[in-house]
Amino acid sequence: MAKKKTAKKVSKQKSEAYEAPEFLVDLLNARSPTGAEYEAQAVVDKHVEPAVDAYRRDTMGNRFATVNPDGDPRVLFAGHIDELGLIITYINEQGFLYFDTLGGHDKTMISGRRVSILTKDGVIKGVTGKRAIHLMSPEDRKKVPETHEIWIDLGVKTKAEAEALVRIGDTAVYDQSFELIRGSVGVARAFDDKAGAYAVLEAVRRLKSEKKLAARVTAAATTQEEIGTRGAMTAAFSENPDFAIAVDVGHATDSPDCDPRKYGSFKQGGGPIVCRGPNINPVIFEHIIRCAEKNKIPYQLEADPRPTGTDARAIQVAQSGIATGLLSIPLRYMHTPSEMVDLEDVEHTVQLLVEFALSLKKGERGIW
Repeated sequence: MAKKKTAKKVSKQKSEAYEAPEFLVDLLNARSPTGAEYEAQAVVDKHVEPAVDAYRRDTMGNRFATVNPDGDPRVLFAGHIDELGLIITYINEQGFLYFDTLGGHDKTMISGRRVSILTKDGVIKGVTGKRAIHLMSPEDRKKVPETHEIWIDLGVKTKAEAEALVRIGDTAVYDQSFELIRGSVGVARAFDDKAGAYAVLEAVRRLKSEKKLAARVTAAATTQEEIGTRGAMTAAFSENPDFAIAVDVGHATDSPDCDPRKYGSFKQGGGPIVCRGPNINPVIFEHIIRCAEKNKIPYQLEADPRPTGTDARAIQVAQSGIATGLLSIPLRYMHTPSEMVDLEDVEHTVQLLVEFALSLKKGERGIW
């Protein structure tokens, strides 16, 4: 088990006149591969627990932050704190580590990366490697390597040396931190879904001081979304809210080679994407749109014909059914080491969540 540590503090992230929120920066830099979300949990504990009315943890590793605990209706905001990772499966006689993937990796992105391995004694650094292009045949150069054809090099000589550092089942993430590159546009290895987790938790922190809040609002930082929305399943069951909004990332399709006829038209900087379709309760959808338009919060519309690949799919069908909505933060280069987000979209998502919660009246439900 990796030690529960907060991410190492880095200098404040500024770009021109824009400064990223410290809570978001800490969350983005926390290493939290699926099933080993310790560092992200510690960041949430630090920034959120002192700022809300009630706070709890569960056996899945979820974190729950509640304001106005006696309010009505009951509302759940959910964003997942796990990220893509690697899990060590085999160590050969020369001390090279082999692994499987946690979550949906693009295999063309894995090799040649610096990685941080989370162990019981702290972080161990390594590099992913494969046979150099100079040593490949023309046919081999055209192939995408299979996972078992890539390894992690610790710079050791023997299996014994490697085993003194890492164990089978230890997990790793790319060694790549958050950085602002232009104004409010930043890159990080895990905007998916640290951006969404920040949005739901920050919304609850802001709601703490709102006197006109009628609803009971809980933000859940969920785990294991990348391998099947597992944390959201138990979170939705234990909270059993009247309304829920999941916040994740969605594809910004304004970069080259994205056909809007197939994927829709979504712009980075265009505001949160509001989903519509069978996974979305129509009452909550219309309520979200009214809040956005009343408060002049920019938004974009997405149609999804099936259960979405987000926590919303699990929340909707928990207990006897939960009126569920979905907001997506536009993101370029999803599931790569350098995902790109405009932090103004994150801020607008926070604002929309706050206004939605404040707009609810006692007794409101999502029955249609």
